[in-house]
Amino acid sequence: MPTIGFVVFDGFQVMGMAALSAFEMANETLGRTAYEVRVLSERGGPVRSSLGFAVETAAFGPEVFDTTVTIGALAIEPSSPGLLDYLRAAGRASRRIAGVCTGAFVLAEAGLLDGRRATTHWGYAQTLQRLYPKVRVDMDRIFSVDGNTWTSAGMSAGIDLALALVEDDFGREVAKSVARKLVVYLRRSGGQSQFSTLLELEPKSDRVRRALVYAKENLKHDLSVEELAGAASLSPRQFSRVFHQETGQSPAKAVEHLRLEAARLMMEEGRHSMDVVARETGFADRERMRRAFLRAYGQPPQVIQRIAKAERA
Repeated sequence: MPTIGFVVFDGFQVMGMAALSAFEMANETLGRTAYEVRVLSERGGPVRSSLGFAVETAAFGPEVFDTTVTIGALAIEPSSPGLLDYLRAAGRASRRIAGVCTGAFVLAEAGLLDGRRATTHWGYAQTLQRLYPKVRVDMDRIFSVDGNTWTSAGMSAGIDLALALVEDDFGREVAKSVARKLVVYLRRSGGQSQFSTLLELEPKSDRVRRALVYAKENLKHDLSVEELAGAASLSPRQFSRVFHQETGQSPAKAVEHLRLEAARLMMEEGRHSMDVVARETGFADRERMRRAFLRAYGQPPQVIQRIAKAERA
């Protein structure tokens, strides 16, 4: 049975605890205690979270966990010698060791990320690279895996990392079932950007937001201005004007970004041919998709697909 040692310390960021739900729902999905989870701290007893309430913990001991996970804090401060010693020992003994959000700083401080690829919350990535130059920081990944070391971006990305751990243990279908139980809209792959197109566009009105959600859910359609305007209950002329005012982009450019995001995710999953990806994301053919990738990323889709394949391997 995989055991999870979940390490916290005073002031830990409370959102990181959400990752534990993936292991709880894996037990529910499999109908047995597939994971045994223990929350740990250096001295045991109640440990205060970033919101002020405390969680009960067990003290560090000789027990070896299959996977040791530590979460971070909003303020980057030096860790205690006891915490660092415990994580160094876990790095040698555990099958996997993981850091959620700024938990990567704690792993880096313990020397566990030297020479390894790692990620963290985008707002802290440059600081991680500056403080720990031996770490190969990827500033725009949902989560990263290098050997037995796993790290995730901030906040909700800890759930993506936990789902990936479940998939590593019990397969894709179990992880998908867990994601459904968690009502996770989209189970994101590790290579996916921390930034979403919908979030970056940040429309102000419900009408423009409704049109963008419609576009994301219907990428196979032509998605003309007339079709999007209908989803927003506006005339095409009025829609184009309001859309540009709120997003700074034309509807056509925004739709292209949504298609690129969806196509890149399908490639990273590695389950579809280029022709299928182009068709399902509305590019119609591979050449049109290739030109869009070159404009956006400076690389053809085949290069991105090869990189994703190598990372999966």
